[in-house]
Amino acid sequence: YATGMEGVDMNHVPNLPGYGFRRKQKQFHKPQTFQMVNGVRVEQQEGVTFERPKFVKVAKAMDTRRHGATGKSIHSEEYPDHHAHRDATSHPAWDAFDRHVLRFYGWFQEAVVETNLENYRVRHCAILYYLEDDTCHVTEKKMDNSGIPQGQLIRRHRFPGPDGGYLGWADLQVGNVLKIYGRAIQLCDCDGFTREFYETQGMDQMPGEPLEQDAFMKTMMKEDGPKGLPKTAERLYREVQLGGGHVNTDMQQFLEWDRKVCRFYAIMDDLSMPQFERRPFQLLFFLADDTVEIREQYPLNCGRDNFPIFFRRGKMPLGKYNVDGPQSQPRKKSEFVDGRDFYVGQEMTLLTNYRFFIYDADEFTRQFFKEDMNRELEPRIEVQLPERAVPRAPTPPYTGYGSWDDSMSSVTHLIPKPPQKDLVKLFTHADKILRFKARFANPKPEDTDRIFVVSFFLQDDCLAIHEPPQRNLGIVTGRFLEKAVHMNQVTGQLFKAEDLLPGNMIKVYNHEFEMLDMDEYTRKLFNDPMAQFKSFDLQAMLEKLRESMRQQFPLVRDIFRRFDMDHDGVITIGEFRKALEKFGFAGLPEETVVQLLRHFDTREDGQVSYNEFCDQMLDEDFPVGMMKAKAPLNLNYDVDYADRAAYRVVERQETGAVRKAIRQLGDILAKRDNIMFKITREFKHLTHEDVVTVAQIGQALLQVGQSMEPEDITRAVLHVMPDVDLERIPYVALFKAVKTSFHEFSSKR
Repeated sequence: YATGMEGVDMNHVPNLPGYGFRRKQKQFHKPQTFQMVNGVRVEQQEGVTFERPKFVKVAKAMDTRRHGATGKSIHSEEYPDHHAHRDATSHPAWDAFDRHVLRFYGWFQEAVVETNLENYRVRHCAILYYLEDDTCHVTEKKMDNSGIPQGQLIRRHRFPGPDGGYLGWADLQVGNVLKIYGRAIQLCDCDGFTREFYETQGMDQMPGEPLEQDAFMKTMMKEDGPKGLPKTAERLYREVQLGGGHVNTDMQQFLEWDRKVCRFYAIMDDLSMPQFERRPFQLLFFLADDTVEIREQYPLNCGRDNFPIFFRRGKMPLGKYNVDGPQSQPRKKSEFVDGRDFYVGQEMTLLTNYRFFIYDADEFTRQFFKEDMNRELEPRIEVQLPERAVPRAPTPPYTGYGSWDDSMSSVTHLIPKPPQKDLVKLFTHADKILRFKARFANPKPEDTDRIFVVSFFLQDDCLAIHEPPQRNLGIVTGRFLEKAVHMNQVTGQLFKAEDLLPGNMIKVYNHEFEMLDMDEYTRKLFNDPMAQFKSFDLQAMLEKLRESMRQQFPLVRDIFRRFDMDHDGVITIGEFRKALEKFGFAGLPEETVVQLLRHFDTREDGQVSYNEFCDQMLDEDFPVGMMKAKAPLNLNYDVDYADRAAYRVVERQETGAVRKAIRQLGDILAKRDNIMFKITREFKHLTHEDVVTVAQIGQALLQVGQSMEPEDITRAVLHVMPDVDLERIPYVALFKAVKTSFHEFSSKR
């Protein structure tokens, strides 16, 4: 029965009882024929007042629900076959083709009757076809000072078709002519999306054709293509000022090479001056934006105004330097000076007529050219001119009046200044007197037996001559020459200790002496000028030192802080020696200083702690019996203790260097944002492993703008990671250890 009814059309069955069937109704709304529009009753009819919405077929999404064989609902009247395969479904065009636009490029001719310079004008336009509602509109690109209305030529609406009806997307083909409202638009090309759309519909577009050019356009053509809006300097400035334009131009170059500058040293031979002059310069090339700056290095007393900026930082054009106006065309990048073309030994002309010769470059520039440019710069070229002999008036001879330093101050200064004393020499050679025996060189008969003692004071180079008394001499003896700075007339210079050696001849105030001998003390001082031959009462010196400390500072804490200059909690032998000099015990022998330090150092470890210092300075607070006397001073010199004291000095210096190194590395890693990310990126450039060497750490720090000595890096690494191999340092663990211990080391103690 079902097979026989498959081909029966139920519309031809007579409407008799028994032959009818109930039609399944899907829509139950009441049809509306009339509707009020702007207060007027209008009869709505499809095709007259409205059109049926446009639907398109799109790929159907897979139904994830499972309904079985009973349909989607038990209340539905139809049970569709869910086993049938449905590939597509219908969607409204306004949803499926939303913002899908076909773009065609074309041109049309327009007659010109206002002038005899041209008969027609070619106008280029773009045709936009909107797939969502089959509307179109035509636009023309605006040109400055064209004198004709441009922009939107035909507003958006449905264009009439060539054979009646409306224009469809199938009617647009590259190479055809679109006739619309009396204009014939030649379609020359379309964009990539349009070509892909037509390929999916099985209609391939023709290849694009060049747009037609009229006589006026051909006269305005340039060699590099059609003329657009002129890229003037003013336009670039206005674009950047309004927040657009080339804001992020060369941003990658700026991020990679910021604060990295190539420095070249050059000279310029200035021939414009009456006297030849070789002027030194520095050529700075900033890698971040390819700008150049020229600085002049002024020698001392060159006579020029101190304005070191010879050319302010900016783009330097090649060849002749011209000042461009706001409407000038911007220069190309190849028309500016590029520092990557510089090299040592190059002679070039910059800023029209200034000739520079590059003779050297700094270390960073040489490393940059070697690693990034794959070429090494030549070594430094010597360009220093020989020193010119400046005529100088001879120094007038010493007159003998006043001191030598006072007289020379009048020669060397326009306004004489009081001479300064050499305090170091004064304290080092205090009370050191050299004594020599002398006689007249060519004496008179009555002066043959006269003997003189020449005393030379090392602390201030003064000379004094004394004549000791002799029996039956007949001459009044005593002071022959007063102590002062005198000049040796034989040499023409002030007296020195070497002038008084036995066998020499000296002449002072026209009296010539022959040196005969010197005492034993003087002979020992000539062998060792820094030797000390005094005997000191160390116990009395120690008591005097204690009393002086108590009188100057009321608290022992203040005394210890004054002596502990580096604030490390201990007093070393160097700090103890300076303390002795402060209280008037300058020039003590090294053995004496070691003995005094050993008295304060009860543990004999080579340094004095605060507790040891208090034990020697203070008396017992609550004595049970009689007041105990302080331990006597050990007068025996211990060589081993002197070595321990010297070792402690070196140890404290190394401790300070370690503290400074770890603090410097901590400042780099903890006080700068994203610095560890930058250093890690540099490590990735150097090695693919998670471990680095000390040299690689220094190189990575240098690349991010920080520098540390290899010795300081080694100290910092070994402090936070004592057992690490310096050739395989895990940098992640190093960063964590440095940041963890950063606050343990204060910048000042």
